[in-house]
Amino acid sequence: MLENKPYRVLLYYKYVHIENPDEFAAQHLAFCKEIGLKGRILVANEGINGTVSGTIEQTNIYMETMKKDPLFEGIVFKIDEADGHTFRKMHVRPRPELVNLSLEDDINPLELTGKYLEPKEFFEQMQQEDTIVLDARNTYEFDLGHFRGAIRPDVETFRDLPQWVRENKEMLEGKKILTYCTGGIRCEKFSGWLVREGFEDVGQLHGGIATYGKDPEVQGELWDGQLYVFDERIAVPVNRKEHVIVGKDHFTGEPCERYVNCANPECNKQIICSEENEHKHLRGCTHECRVHPRNRYVKEHGLTEEEVAERLQLLEKEEVTQ
Repeated sequence: MLENKPYRVLLYYKYVHIENPDEFAAQHLAFCKEIGLKGRILVANEGINGTVSGTIEQTNIYMETMKKDPLFEGIVFKIDEADGHTFRKMHVRPRPELVNLSLEDDINPLELTGKYLEPKEFFEQMQQEDTIVLDARNTYEFDLGHFRGAIRPDVETFRDLPQWVRENKEMLEGKKILTYCTGGIRCEKFSGWLVREGFEDVGQLHGGIATYGKDPEVQGELWDGQLYVFDERIAVPVNRKEHVIVGKDHFTGEPCERYVNCANPECNKQIICSEENEHKHLRGCTHECRVHPRNRYVKEHGLTEEEVAERLQLLEKEEVTQ
């Protein structure tokens, strides 16, 4: 349901041949800055992929301009409302690929991709027998929220997914495979790759989780947790019928949906943890990260060596008594 908030977040992509990504990126950046948008847009020979935030007026100008360009005919924007900008700056960057599967022979989704399933079809098919629901995202995205019963490939990056599939081929053979991702762009390539690998029945959630949560019929049903998003919101709700927390605190295992980055800049791992545990553990995911000389939490809070030693001592005592 739209709540008439003053800002919007747009999520979109379009696979289409862009002749000169560097030139296009420079011109597009100037246009976005001119109308006041903030966000992150990738441009490649194979198309465009972006998330931007702005006022209703700014986002309307952007969508109308894009839709008028014959190059982006049929482009679909997924719209969230927001209280303010969800990005701090505006970046438009040329890239070799929009999403990186690191394939020697890349997939062109305009030529080969899995069957598109609208939210209602996806909802119905993932409950059928001999069906495997395969998350095409990274582990930290899955851990915050996912479809009920979905498989969590143990991958830190999208390019690791093909290797995981090859190692687990027996589990997938002879099954109907349904795959999904945030907005649909990763599944366009991944589902096509699955088809090329010989999997015969491959479907993908058209428009991704972002579309599924807004569908008036399914209302996000069978989604547990929240959707990880790549802006300052970090997480947004999907299931409008019930909310099941699946995230677990990195330190205690208790239900939690709050993400932070490890304070050790050489680690920077994303961990789920409560505010209390962030302070208790100096936002370090391990002891080594807590005592790292460049720990950002220590610097941000102006802690002295004595104060750090005191907290570490208290933590050690607590761990011994547990």
